[in-house]
Amino acid sequence: MLRPWAAHWVAAVLLCRAVAQYSSDQCSWRGSGLSHESHRRDVEQVYLRCSQGSLEWLYPTGAIIVNLRPNTESSSGHMSGLHVCIKPQTYSQGSHVYLEQAGDLKLLLAEENQAGGAVHCFSLAEGALFVEAVPQADISRRITAFQYELVPSRGPGAHMYPFLHPGSVACKPCSDEEVLMAVCTSDYAGSGVLRDVTSVTSKHSPVLVTLSRLFHQKSKVFAWGGARGRGWSGRVNVPVRCSVHPGDDEYLLTGSVHFGEAWLGCAPRYKDFLKLYARAQKAGTNPCQIDTRKVSEDDV
Repeated sequence: MLRPWAAHWVAAVLLCRAVAQYSSDQCSWRGSGLSHESHRRDVEQVYLRCSQGSLEWLYPTGAIIVNLRPNTESSSGHMSGLHVCIKPQTYSQGSHVYLEQAGDLKLLLAEENQAGGAVHCFSLAEGALFVEAVPQADISRRITAFQYELVPSRGPGAHMYPFLHPGSVACKPCSDEEVLMAVCTSDYAGSGVLRDVTSVTSKHSPVLVTLSRLFHQKSKVFAWGGARGRGWSGRVNVPVRCSVHPGDDEYLLTGSVHFGEAWLGCAPRYKDFLKLYARAQKAGTNPCQIDTRKVSEDDV
């Protein structure tokens, strides 16, 4: 609930944004609240134009408004389908994080809840982040820090991302069109086997995988095994309610990378994908071309 004095503060900010202190960067921002020492209710505008990045606010005083947008021109319809997910660093403290829209504040993340590093998501249409410093007698050891990502709520594998759909992850198979698009647009795509399920959390099961083919990947989440025939190895998160079957069956594995971890998206059996790909190639409807042969590390 918005405190009465904070309501007046936000209203003043909205009227005076043209004269507020500004900082801008494409993906990440790092600043200090020491510049607010003599004006503890200063509000600084921060503009980030990137699909992912980070924020680090040392010695927080006053407040900052973080405006997040994608780094491409987007229609209003596309913007409404975008969500922002933030993951606080375990050492983050000194501020409360709100959603601000038209002067209204909604608490998103309290200071005492940041040490757990849990991911929190909201629609980009809900407003900007309003990060308010908690008054402290000693701010010398306070740092507010989090990573952020802009995540589409639609598209291949989006239904498997539990941070956007807590408690309602759909484990339905992808359509043929979604599979073909996932090979082209996912953060990673390859073929391999599911080796073992490691420690299970309340939300997801980390699964060890070995890939014999790696068409492409982002952020190097899969590492070359080094020995002949081992291929690439890594770990993929699967929502806990979606069953996985470790064994020798080969799957097409596609998905997204969030905060340095791979999440499973479309994953049909590889032999079924090859038939689908051959049909689409013959019909000229493939959204992209891939080399289905086994490749070595030097080919990637």
